[in-house]
Amino acid sequence: MLFITDALAADAAAGGAAAAAMQFVPLILIIVVFWLFLIRPQQKRAKEHQKMVDGLKTGDEVMTAGGLMGKVTALDNANIRIQIAQVDGKAVTLQLSRQTVANVLPKGTVKF
Repeated sequence: MLFITDALAADAAAGGAAAAAMQFVPLILIIVVFWLFLIRPQQKRAKEHQKMVDGLKTGDEVMTAGGLMGKVTALDNANIRIQIAQVDGKAVTLQLSRQTVANVLPKGTVKF
């Protein structure tokens, strides 16, 4: 037991503070790598999606996250109404959250 105390005292005297600081370097590197490769790209995609959702207008053709394709017929702050079909001359529409829109499609993609 006497030798362990002497070893710890010798480590502290030989620059223990620098050795302790070096133990945190791998942890800091892991955090930086996670931020660069995971968190930052996800934030960028979220900003692009929000910009696309904010830019929606009546007449745009969209695809939802569930795979429905349709034409935007009405908008409000939180929801959109899309026409997905036409039956007997009447439009079939759905009301969805704006956030469910995955893509804005090129004009002419959706045909009724």
